Amino acid sequence: MDHYEVTVIGAGLAGITAARRLIKQGRTNILLADKGKSVGGRLATRRVANGKADHGAQFFTVRTEELEEEVRDWLSKGWIKEWFGDHYPRYTAIDGMNGLAKHLAGDIQTSLHTKVVKMIETDGGYRLYSEDGSEWQSDKVLMTMPVPQIVELLKNSPVNVSAPTLKQLKSIVFEPTYVGIYHFQQSTNLPENGHVDQNLPEGVERIVDHKKKGISDDTIVSVYMTGDWSRKYYGEDYVMSLIKEKVESYFDWDVMESEQLKRWRYAQARDVLEESCIDVLGDGRLVVAGDAFLRPNDEAGRTRFESAYLSGRDAAAYLSW
Repeated sequence: MDHYEVTVIGAGLAGITAARRLIKQGRTNILLADKGKSVGGRLATRRVANGKADHGAQFFTVRTEELEEEVRDWLSKGWIKEWFGDHYPRYTAIDGMNGLAKHLAGDIQTSLHTKVVKMIETDGGYRLYSEDGSEWQSDKVLMTMPVPQIVELLKNSPVNVSAPTLKQLKSIVFEPTYVGIYHFQQSTNLPENGHVDQNLPEGVERIVDHKKKGISDDTIVSVYMTGDWSRKYYGEDYVMSLIKEKVESYFDWDVMESEQLKRWRYAQARDVLEESCIDVLGDGRLVVAGDAFLRPNDEAGRTRFESAYLSGRDAAAYLSW
């Protein structure tokens, strides 16, 4: 049976960052597991015809020295660029946000299509079981997937989580987000940088033209709806037509080639926790982290790229004790 020092469940930015930091500390026997077909989580990029579209995180800002140091390295490697913004530059990935995630996870042992469904505590740590029937042993476990999925895994595992800790986790409430993805035959009238997030119709959070953003050969546009709007219409079969009605004045729909709809069930946390990671049992072997786990002094106070990065970083430091 395979045996790892640390298994990180969830290959979004928090999980990738934690694994990278653990490796930097000298731990080599790390496994990064994710139920998806790619690393990145909401650092997601979709190919459409001869183009591509980021349909999760569009950009990130930097407020801390820790992330600033990383960003300088990523810039020097040509992985990211400044997109727009003066006081707080918005950084985006050169080849799409998922490309950045793949760069960051490049040296990490990764198991995709691996949904962990149960954990059993053992003398030496935990035995983990995946949906496909595989199992392995791990000294420590870090869970970084969306909190509702963490709670579900804990519920399905004979792990004695205290009522206060479970209450903490359940206090984190996520909102969904719908994203309409549209392929046009010709250029749009969106600004030169391809980004609009001001004076939009109610329910629309932002519009992005990925050709103008610089990651797509074809004109591919993403329309992001707010959490409130997405929650109101979540699961309805006419969502796509409602989104198009909202933004109909922005585009020439006669030259639209195709349309797609992306539904994020856990897009961002409406209610966050002011702790960057939590030791579930208090013995340092089972830890949870993610973008909804914020440092107590977090200036922004909301889930974002940087909160995921810092949570993963802090979780790795905690696990190294």
